[in-house]
Amino acid sequence: MCGICGYYNLNDNTKGVNKRILNGMVSLLHHRGPDESGIYQGEGIGLGCARLSIIDLKKGRQPISNEDETLWIVYNGEVYNYLELRRELKTKGHKFKTSTDTEVLLHLYEERGSECLAKLNGQFAFVIWDKAKRELFMARDRLGIVPLFYTIQKDVVIFASEMKALFAYPGVKAIVDIEAIDQIFTFWTTISPKTIFKDILEVSPGHYLCFKPEGVRKARYWELSFPLAGRYEKKSERYYTENLTDLLVDATRIRLRADVPVGSYLSGGVDSSTITSIIHEEIGKRLKTFSIRFSEPQYDETSYQDILITHLGIDNSNITCDNKTIIDKYSQVIWHTEAPILRTAPIPLYLLSRLVRGERFKVVLAGDGADEFLLGYDIFKEVKIRKSWAKNPASKRWPSLLKRVYPYLPFARAGDDSYLKRFFAKALEESGSPFYSHLLRWQATSRIKRCFSAGLKSALKDYDSMDELNETLPTDFKRWDYLARAQYLESFLFLSNFLLSSQSDRVAMANSVEVRFPYLDHRIVEFLNRIPPNVKMKGLNEKYLLKKSAAKYLPRRILKRWKQPYRAPNIDLSSKEKGLDYIFELLSPRKVKESGYFEPNYVAMLMNKLKSRKTTSEIDGMALNGILSLQLLHRIFTPLEKRKWTI
Repeated sequence: MCGICGYYNLNDNTKGVNKRILNGMVSLLHHRGPDESGIYQGEGIGLGCARLSIIDLKKGRQPISNEDETLWIVYNGEVYNYLELRRELKTKGHKFKTSTDTEVLLHLYEERGSECLAKLNGQFAFVIWDKAKRELFMARDRLGIVPLFYTIQKDVVIFASEMKALFAYPGVKAIVDIEAIDQIFTFWTTISPKTIFKDILEVSPGHYLCFKPEGVRKARYWELSFPLAGRYEKKSERYYTENLTDLLVDATRIRLRADVPVGSYLSGGVDSSTITSIIHEEIGKRLKTFSIRFSEPQYDETSYQDILITHLGIDNSNITCDNKTIIDKYSQVIWHTEAPILRTAPIPLYLLSRLVRGERFKVVLAGDGADEFLLGYDIFKEVKIRKSWAKNPASKRWPSLLKRVYPYLPFARAGDDSYLKRFFAKALEESGSPFYSHLLRWQATSRIKRCFSAGLKSALKDYDSMDELNETLPTDFKRWDYLARAQYLESFLFLSNFLLSSQSDRVAMANSVEVRFPYLDHRIVEFLNRIPPNVKMKGLNEKYLLKKSAAKYLPRRILKRWKQPYRAPNIDLSSKEKGLDYIFELLSPRKVKESGYFEPNYVAMLMNKLKSRKTTSEIDGMALNGILSLQLLHRIFTPLEKRKWTI
């Protein structure tokens, strides 16, 4: 992976590129590519790259050109089928000066234009300058694993892997977008292409853009889709199991392609344990694994990690995360996520990638994506129960089933079912809503909007995040079954814009580590989306199909364990940690009033409540993280003279 950046003057090709500005942008991406850097300067165009060398370590410096230097590329990511594409291109007369996938991608674009995207299997964001046509082409991978941002200022297109590099261009301002705040405090993230900063956009997953003096063309080249309700293909369970295994083995195999050692994250769950076992058993490679452990038992999965480590005899390194480490690294993580976060989960992953880099690894594999496309999350079981509950509201069996779904939450251990009924029986009659699966989560999250200042509430009084989301839905969305709709929402919002950003790319690349995701191979995603939901989840047995495929690889205790979602402890404000001082100062009435986003009295009440108790409720935890992270973002990115957002 790398960090890429640059700018293009749409209407003045005589204007030179300011090398100092370009180098300044590149320098802010150094953590993404510490191995070497390079720039290209042309008439009205400048490209820059900070490189993390993984393939062809000696000759892969970017930007890279074609033979006659009419095309130039800067590229962040990996195309895993580049060897096969290279052979195909050589038969058509293309000549290569490196053995990188970067150069393969450039020649494939030269051969096929935007249609090259359909041939790529990988995670990528790239920009190509066509000197002859004076066109700037940029594209992002299907699921948005790799980031790419842009803005247009006075007929200049400025782009970068991270928004902080955009702010190095004169006149680009970090102004918080209040509609984005509303989206984050509803969905945990923004709706693509919006970001937290006004007029800063992301290239949406599965899209490309082409800029030229005549205008900009934006197009979607891939979309997450499902069969219409009742029209899934019908094959035998054995067919699905064997095909999933074959695809997963191949997806894992090609993601081991690198000229540097490749390791793997190991959580102790079925997803990462299956990937680790496939590498060991099918591909025959001894693997280095890396794990997170927690000092608080309710978050810790050490026992399951140790089962697989012993079973396979693999080498494992781990870090233990506690309250102090979360406090100490919080602000650093916000610098890298460039977005507010409603939970602390990105912080342990930041520490894990630092461990990986400390042991001189640049690449790791991870199990992200299995839960989304194999119906692994609790929210899928929850909506299944609530759909049945809506049909038979008098039955008394639903609370007990929900306790099985959420055994790790306090209400599941309580003898009284009244809270559970009050919460999960809400909006049962709205089962026809396109957002039925996520309504309870979004309504719960939206409760923390009570902390918004009067000015912010007034500015947002005519805005509804769900209305905006509704406008982005695919044409056939309402014709899919309810579990397919739930999968789409979880993938389009939570996976692409939160998990793959704040919890994956951004915190890993903060430490110059590339994370690869076999389950997000587009062949696997497309295959799984065609399979009937009752094959992926039998009753309330999540990821049934994956467990069938993984049965020959995994110890029974891992295969049969109850789903434990990855979570991290909230900041304990009742502790005596010295590192809490900056949090108390940032959330003081004076600082809260100064930024203008939140009501100082509400924040003070929340702080007093949390200082008096060690355990934190889910809602209070989200409120604390949302307020703290936005206050930090404001302090880090907004210049002193421009700190007031305007209505």
